Amino acid sequence: MNRPAGKSFSSSIHHWLQSFLPAANQISVVERLRSSIGALVGIAVTGLITHLVLGQTSDLPLLVAPMGASAVLLFGVPASPLAQPWSLFGGNLISALVGVSCARWIADPVAAASVAVALSIALMFSFRCVHPPSGAVALTAVLGGPAIHALGYQFVWFPIGLNSLVLLASAIIYHGLTRHRYPHHATVKAPGAGTAHPAFTRADLDSVLNRKDEMLDIDVGDLETVLGEVEARAYSRYMGELDCAGVMTTQVQNVRPETSVAQAWELLQRHKIKALPVLDGMRRVAGIVTQMDFIHHAALPPFAAGTGLRVADIMSAAVKTVRASQQLADLVPLFADCGHHHLPVVGDNGELVGMITQADLVTGLHRRALLSA
Repeated sequence: MNRPAGKSFSSSIHHWLQSFLPAANQISVVERLRSSIGALVGIAVTGLITHLVLGQTSDLPLLVAPMGASAVLLFGVPASPLAQPWSLFGGNLISALVGVSCARWIADPVAAASVAVALSIALMFSFRCVHPPSGAVALTAVLGGPAIHALGYQFVWFPIGLNSLVLLASAIIYHGLTRHRYPHHATVKAPGAGTAHPAFTRADLDSVLNRKDEMLDIDVGDLETVLGEVEARAYSRYMGELDCAGVMTTQVQNVRPETSVAQAWELLQRHKIKALPVLDGMRRVAGIVTQMDFIHHAALPPFAAGTGLRVADIMSAAVKTVRASQQLADLVPLFADCGHHHLPVVGDNGELVGMITQADLVTGLHRRALLSA
């Protein structure tokens, strides 16, 4: 049955009006207070130092209004690409220069203001220093009145340059003292490193952002990290209570450090496996020996009887282990990001109780999918 036209129109209006509501604030009260105090300190210090530098008899303004907007970014959202040092300093200087030039060359103030703001945006994009308050800097240079116009290009350095420099220094020092990262740099993985979110890569993310063709107010590295953490959380919820004990192989072939390399190789071949945990006398994991370890030591003729080469000579002693009670979701980044292919499972006393491979992980996921279907 078709919905009444009046009801449909009313629902559309209601939905449209709801879009005006602000999103929920996810910032803690402590962080809000820290940001507010930071802005207070930053503006106060900027005004004080400008006063000391210019002197009491200077006709130059101690503070310009756009610095208030810059303070919101520097102290309120310091992780934003728009709040970084070059964005603040470069954006303000470029916009001040453009604003003064437009005020001199274009007689009509409205036309000069329009051109100044538009040209400032274009140049900030070109020089990768987009800073929203800088638009107000350009506007101030055009519409600031006779006192600002009398400064000419001096306005670029005093007060804009000085205000920007002092406010920036205040933000760097304040964030450092309050143990907050600024300037903000997202964690960058080493070239060729794996990713903790196997469902997408950085190239996938870049491709989507390029296709959207709009600037997002978040560092791409931060976006990648957030999406990865969200995906890991989704994996954890999807897998429910599935733990390592539920998917691990319990009958695990193993060797001792003193086992000969030839014997270990024969064990691998006979059972058609790719890794052997190495146990000490208490059945604790002392290392792991894999097919790759044999390949790396192939020049030492490990298969020749009587060579005296032992497993301890070729094994990897730094071996990652997991607990039997550990959630299967915790293993996803270990396999995807750290390059592990086999993970020994240990009990409460550190003794070997099983082994999990990538195939076991896939089997566990498949089983969970069947149960959820």
